[in-house]
Amino acid sequence: MENTYDLIVLGGGPGGYVAAIRASQLGLRTAVVEKRPTLGGTCLNVGCIPSKALLDSSEFFAKVRDEGARHGVSAAAPKLDLAAMMARKDGVVKKLTGGVATLMKANRITVHHGVGTVPAPGVVEVTAVDPEDGANKSAKKTGESSRTTRAVTLKGKTILLATGSVPVELPFMPFDGRVVVDSTGALAFDRVPDHLVVVGGGVIGLELGSVWRRLGARVTVVELLPQILAGWDSSVARTMKRELEKQGIEFMLETKVTGVKVRKGSGKKRDRATVTATDRSGTDLTLEGDRVLVAVGRKPNLEGFDPAALGMETDQGRIVVDRDFSTSVAGIRAIGDILRGPMLAHKAEDEGIAVAELIAGKAGHVNYETVPNVLYTEPEAASVGRTEDELKSAGTEFRVGSCPFAANGRALAIDNSVGSVRVLADARTDRILGAHVVGPSASELIAEIVSVMEFGGSAEDIARTVHAHPTLSETVKEAALGVAGRMIHGKN
Repeated sequence: MENTYDLIVLGGGPGGYVAAIRASQLGLRTAVVEKRPTLGGTCLNVGCIPSKALLDSSEFFAKVRDEGARHGVSAAAPKLDLAAMMARKDGVVKKLTGGVATLMKANRITVHHGVGTVPAPGVVEVTAVDPEDGANKSAKKTGESSRTTRAVTLKGKTILLATGSVPVELPFMPFDGRVVVDSTGALAFDRVPDHLVVVGGGVIGLELGSVWRRLGARVTVVELLPQILAGWDSSVARTMKRELEKQGIEFMLETKVTGVKVRKGSGKKRDRATVTATDRSGTDLTLEGDRVLVAVGRKPNLEGFDPAALGMETDQGRIVVDRDFSTSVAGIRAIGDILRGPMLAHKAEDEGIAVAELIAGKAGHVNYETVPNVLYTEPEAASVGRTEDELKSAGTEFRVGSCPFAANGRALAIDNSVGSVRVLADARTDRILGAHVVGPSASELIAEIVSVMEFGGSAEDIARTVHAHPTLSETVKEAALGVAGRMIHGKN
């Protein structure tokens, strides 16, 4: 039948569309249901990709402004064209989302655009929105909607829930899309804020805060916990706080936000917001700003299905699955942000490949011990495996090799020598247990360590591997040498 499939994927984000492609490669008749007009989910549309585009553009602007003279390049002070910067960001998003649509066609995957619901196992109802056509264009003249809706019923042997996550909204700081915004809103400001108050010192808050700080905004980060980057290695958190403070970002740690009052501007006066908070001593504080970014985390997006009504087991709002990504309801599986673990696109992608292979009767697997985490500020930070605090708490004996980028020739040549590479290895077996990088291209350098960890490798394996000179990757080798106290270009 036309609308009957082997696999129906609810959600066209990184996990969903990757699962669909792999399933199609394995011979499964596959459909994807996506409510956005474009595929790629939060990541491609309003998350990973547009934020990285703005991070790169703002970094380029800051380098020209702040570092040109040091490189012997004299130029007039650069002028920011925010509209052009946003247009470039939008162009990158359009190219990538269009590329995913092309992949769907190339892999013979049917895409249903609309809101999908799961009334029962094996059934997906899609409330689709038709684009304008000759039959309804006349509706525009009467002020009515020029788009019509229609319902489509899909049936599938397996339904894969890959609906991702949404920003957490604080009840006392509701988003208004104008002054108090989530991460999506902070990607589309029409001007540089005078003062951006960021609630939350995690990855999203720091990345978007650093974008607007480089472009000229005053930025204050308010964090409830004693350190930024909760869950990261404490030395990474300390280093990043120090480096971001050097760039002018202000931090208020152990401070609880309690509310916000927005005052609408008039004429040339901008909208203003007064954020109220309480510090660790119990003292009440106020912060005045014109934009407030609430970045306190994300939560599973369960739109389209009711876990309780379907008889699906959950744990603190997340779907419970077994090793095969099967839920407690036969025929329904789940991946990505609606499961336990870090809410990361690459984690969802690997789960998507694994679940497709499992559905096709093959051996799919994800090693959650080697999922890297990255902060794309300047400098970058990247982490994989265990932290020192975790190893100490577990009573695991380990050795540390640490090499600063200040000892690396390429880092000095590119004028970017902040940070270091730290490798943690088992004291008895030398197997790598974790690694933490702060510095240039940390997001790329972590991949070598992830690969070695995936194969159960040791610090000695990296230390004995030839690394090209001069490259930043030599710092990884030096850190691995440092585990055994035999670093060449650094202090053991």
